[in-house]
Amino acid sequence: MGTRLKVLSVFKKLHRTRLAVFNHDDRSLTAARLKINEEFRKNKNEPSEENIQKMIKMGSDVEIVLRESVLQMEHLGENTLCIATTRESLLLENVPYCDQPRKKS
Repeated sequence: MGTRLKVLSVFKKLHRTRLAVFNHDDRSLTAARLKINEEFRKNKNEPSEENIQKMIKMGSDVEIVLRESVLQMEHLGENTLCIATTRESLLLENVPYCDQPRKKS
C-alpha cells in the first residue's frame, strides 16, 4: 500500500474511532475532529518518508489508545457515575485477586 493510502487510512480510522468513543458528546466530538484535522494539515507537506512512517505509526498508536483506554462517564448523582459505553473493546477479562501468595510447583 502506498504512503498516501496509509496516511488516508489512518486519518479515516481516527475519525471512525472518534465517532465511536465520543458518541453523544458533541463537545468532545468537535474537539477531537479539530485536533485530528489540525495535526494532519500541519504535516501535510512533510517531505521525509521516514518521518511520515513515524507519524503513521503514532496515528495508529493514538487510535488504539482512544479505542481501548478512553471512557465516557455520566454523573447520575452526587457520588454516582455511570459508564456510558457499549464498546466491546473495553470489556476485558478480569483475573480474580488472591490475597494468598501462590505456591511454586
